[in-house]
Amino acid sequence: MREHLAVLTSLGADARPVRRPEELADVEGLVLPGGESSVIDKLARAFDLFDPIRGAIADGMPMYGTCAGLILLADRIDGAITGQRTFGGIDARVARNVFGSQTASFETDLDVPALGSPPVHAVFIRAPAVIEWGPDAEPLASLPDGRVVAIEQGALLGTAFHPESTGETRFHQRFLDHVDARRGVGASAL
Repeated sequence: MREHLAVLTSLGADARPVRRPEELADVEGLVLPGGESSVIDKLARAFDLFDPIRGAIADGMPMYGTCAGLILLADRIDGAITGQRTFGGIDARVARNVFGSQTASFETDLDVPALGSPPVHAVFIRAPAVIEWGPDAEPLASLPDGRVVAIEQGALLGTAFHPESTGETRFHQRFLDHVDARRGVGASAL
């Protein structure tokens, strides 16, 4: 999460961690970081954040999920552990750990037409992939084999990779643009 905060701050946002419902109520957008999606789900429920996050999505709050965060924004999961839930919001089915274990992590360059040039250098760590999506969800990037690794629906954005770890800021800027579009012009608070 520290890396996301650093990127957002470098882009001019008033970024801060959110760990409690009252902290969520004080922000205008939320980044769901990588990690273990099932653990994030359990922690969100334990700290009474699960329903407030779902409510924020339903109310149109912009959110950006990387890796596990993408899984949590998807409406459906392949490979979920028993009882695992998502916040939902992106009409997509995402498969967990598509590329294998930690030792199968890799880096590649991706063309992302919505972000322009140059290509995005992407780091995949036990990454998911989007398996299917509905008509309102828009794939933004795919691997050469066709697997979708970045998707957007309205003010919700998800990537299967970690741009925060490579100095790539364009996805975070796109997220901040959603925040600004929802509230108007000015410095974004996250």
